[in-house]
Amino acid sequence: MGRQGDAMRRAMLRAAATAASLLCGVAAAAAESRVALVIGQSAYRAVPALPNPVNDAKAIAALLGEAGFEVTEASDLGQTELRAKVGDFAATVAAKGPETVALVFYAGHGIQVDGENYLIPVDIDPKREADIPLQAVRLDDVLNTLGSVPSKSRIIMLDACRNNPFPSINKTTGQGLALVDTKSGAPGTLLSYSTSPGAEAEDGGGANSPYTTALLKAGRENGLKIEDTLKRVRLAVHQATEGRQTPWESSSLVDDFQFFTASAAPPIDTAAPKPRTVEEWRAFLKGKPVDQANTLIVSDGSADAYEAFVGLYAEPPFAPEAKRWLDRHRRMKAWSRAVLVNTGSAYLAFLTEYPDSDLTATARKLAERLRNRPDTAVVVPAALATPVVAAAAPTCPCGPGAPALQQKAEPKKTDVKKTKSRAERDDPPKRGGKASRTRVYVEDEDDVVVRRPPIYDPPPGPVIQFGGGFRGGYGGPYRGGGQTGPSRGRY
Repeated sequence: MGRQGDAMRRAMLRAAATAASLLCGVAAAAAESRVALVIGQSAYRAVPALPNPVNDAKAIAALLGEAGFEVTEASDLGQTELRAKVGDFAATVAAKGPETVALVFYAGHGIQVDGENYLIPVDIDPKREADIPLQAVRLDDVLNTLGSVPSKSRIIMLDACRNNPFPSINKTTGQGLALVDTKSGAPGTLLSYSTSPGAEAEDGGGANSPYTTALLKAGRENGLKIEDTLKRVRLAVHQATEGRQTPWESSSLVDDFQFFTASAAPPIDTAAPKPRTVEEWRAFLKGKPVDQANTLIVSDGSADAYEAFVGLYAEPPFAPEAKRWLDRHRRMKAWSRAVLVNTGSAYLAFLTEYPDSDLTATARKLAERLRNRPDTAVVVPAALATPVVAAAAPTCPCGPGAPALQQKAEPKKTDVKKTKSRAERDDPPKRGGKASRTRVYVEDEDDVVVRRPPIYDPPPGPVIQFGGGFRGGYGGPYRGGGQTGPSRGRY
């Protein structure tokens, strides 16, 4: 009886814990509407199947169901089905109302082409890079579709960035996914990558990927804000992969979100600390053992933390690993600036700064495509506006035997004086199909004025549509690669 009694008590405790977890989810759901779209892409037809994405999707769907989400689960979708699922999900979010938390989890292949990120349907079979925009689904289209309907928060979690499996194009596209800055779009969005921009994620040797495994554990901790949940995910994945994979996120959330609310136990203090500068990180880390310092910077995930660490420590394996992360992060930010500006001179500036990287072929191709296009003004978000090396008539051939591009040096960037009236600054360009060629004036002195092709501004209003296009002005509804925002046609 004693053993049977112990077994019964353990069973009762497990049942009570499960019930408490479900009650926490129900309590959270009572305060706000929660809807989720969970997609797992395993059965690719033209390339080897991925073992884990369908498993990952099932496990995450169960977690979200416990957390009070109304979950739509789908797997092994072709392009038409994938687009339809996203469109139907946006309609569900709109029907639920503006107090809705919308979460999308995607596991499967994802790649970048010409600075654009794409989610890969299972029926894709590209023979060249130009096939990807026609056969895949742009991440920006998903973000814009969700952003076009009122909601409280939009959370997109991508267990993607796996290796590019298509032999016809995997030597010319950049590694991993391009950086996306959610702060440049509508507030209320969090985008989480299973690994840092420009890096590749692992499918995992067990039933789930390293990212999903960590998320299943950290997500069930009561009372944690999602930012703190993702810090624990980042550290767990980094440790599980011995530094080969470090998750990354960009957030413009304005409301707190927890998968499970705090229990009757004392609440966890999850107040977001003020970000440290490089100097503050250096003072904070100085004197700490290298492994402890490495744990602190990986958990934080900021470039300032990594820069301070690299300046203080030289011991392998942590210091070389941190330096690789920092170098890749800087390169991906520079690439994001070039793609956003999207002019020949912007890509030449990137090539001057990074002449030999996995993005070199793409930058040369886009510089060649845009060599005769005039530059006009655009404002780069301050988050991306770190100094750029000016490209002054570089001799950078954009293909075998191609002549050197003749490109005028960029004019010196100067701060925009606020001499214009508010009406002159804020007055939108005239409608009717005429391109705007006026200089952009901004209130924020941290923004940097650079140059870009003219764009056409359609009448304002929500846009729920999918589209694609080739970087360099070959069409497409969205004006800036890797940045969320309203849809705009381009010339």
